[in-house]
Formats: sequence, structure tokens, C-alpha cells
Amino acid sequence: MEGAGVHLQRGFGFGNTTEFDPFLLFDDFRNDVPSHYSAGFPWHPHRGIETITYVLAGSVEHSDSMGNHGAISAGDVQWMTAGRGIIHQEMPKGDPQGLMHGFQLWANLPASLKMTAPRYQEVKSPDIPVITEDDGTSLRLVCGSFWGKKGPVEGIAADPTYLDVSVPPNRRRTLPVETTRHAFAYVFAGSGSFRNASDPQAVKTEDLATGEIITPDAKNRSLILFDRGDEVTVQAGEEGIRFLLVSGQPLEEPVAWHGPIVMNTQEQLRQAFQELDRGTFLRP
Repeated sequence: MEGAGVHLQRGFGFGNTTEFDPFLLFDDFRNDVPSHYSAGFPWHPHRGIETITYVLAGSVEHSDSMGNHGAISAGDVQWMTAGRGIIHQEMPKGDPQGLMHGFQLWANLPASLKMTAPRYQEVKSPDIPVITEDDGTSLRLVCGSFWGKKGPVEGIAADPTYLDVSVPPNRRRTLPVETTRHAFAYVFAGSGSFRNASDPQAVKTEDLATGEIITPDAKNRSLILFDRGDEVTVQAGEEGIRFLLVSGQPLEEPVAWHGPIVMNTQEQLRQAFQELDRGTFLRP
């Protein structure tokens, strides 16, 4: 549970960040019991990171210390650069059936941009490109460049690619990934198998004909982390598969992290919390 009692599924976070660098944390907040999410995430600070919120059902109302206020609903994305500091709240609301579903990803900021000015990029669903291939594979391109198109979110330090991918039943699809990046997939509908995936998926088998390492039976709420390589291959199951595919350029910088604040040194971290105590956290 996070915030004021929001029940969620954490894919990764608050551990060794090396394998996921530049990403820090990934949450799936999906629930059809309003009491498990309606208390939301009341006022809290952030510094040194970017938060990416992608909503599939329901909505998330947000407001902040700069006077911003708005809401994102099904299909929308909000990319918040906390930079030198912001205090905000996020309050989820269900759809008419009471369902709330969304994802939040934290991306680290490099040392050179930790104290940059806060900003938002809020993109509505119709503005997110949808690419559909002849075999029925489709993807929503939130951020980055892919298959000749460019996503609407720009100017992000980690230069990430953020895709919402759907592969039809029993289809096999290969998707390119730059070799210098860390990449992960998060399955949230259907099932399938991923080729040449590394931990944390527990069970692997080897295809003797091809030499591929196959990660089988990746079902709903499965997180798959990939080794460095230039492509990701997925074999969809009987019901097809839908997953997020996210990749980013590692920062390879030291991480000093406590709660919603991520800096490079323990001294910077102490300073941030001292400023919170003194009321000087928000800088003009």
C-alpha cells in the first residue's frame, strides 16, 4: 500500500537500481474496489526525478504547489519533471463501474538536471499515435521514436521509449531495441513467452533448435527484464498479449534515495529533507 492506503502491485523499486537504470520504480495501480484507492496520494514532495502516469481506466486528478490542477483519464499520460522540487497530490477516481487502472513509472534525472525547473507534459489519448501492422500487432507510442513515428512526449533526459503493445493470439513479433539501453516489459493482459529475457522471470527453457532462451508463460502482472540486445521477441498466447515495453539510456550515476526524493549523494538528500523541515524546499 502507498499514499493514504492505495492498494497496488509494485513491479520494481526501492532496491538496487542498476539493472533498471535510468528507471527507479514501477507501479500498477489496478482495482475495482473504490475503498482500496479512493484515498489516493495526498500532498507529498518530489525532487530529482520524473514521474510518468499512464491511465487505462478511471481518472487521476492532480494539483500542485505551482497552482496547476487537472485530470488525466483513460488513454492519457502525464509526464512530470519534478526537478528542483514540487509538492503535489494525485487522487484516483474509478470509472462508472468502479474500476481504476493505471501505471506509474519513475525515471531518474542526471546530476546536471536534478535542480532544473519543474514542468509537466500532459498528453490526451487522441494525441498518442497508434501504429497497426498487417499481422494485427498494434502499439501506442507514448514517448520515443518507433517504426518511423515519434511520440508526443519530448525533452526527457533518459531519452526513453514507452510503448503500449498488443500482439494478436498466437502471433510472434520482434520489436527493435537500441543495444545501449536497458529494457523491460510489463504484461497486463493475456499471456505469452519472451525470447532472451533475463531475471526476474523465474523459469526459463532453451530451444535446442535455435539456441534461444525462452521465458514462458508471462501472464498478467508479469515483469520481464531484458539483457542488452537489439530486439525483443514475443510469442503471444491463445488470448493474445498486451504489455508495456519501456527502454531508456542508463545514467550510470550514484543514487541517494529516500522516499519521493532521489539525489546523487547522501548530503544532497539530507539537504532536501532539511529544506522540507525549514519550509524552503520550493525554490523560485
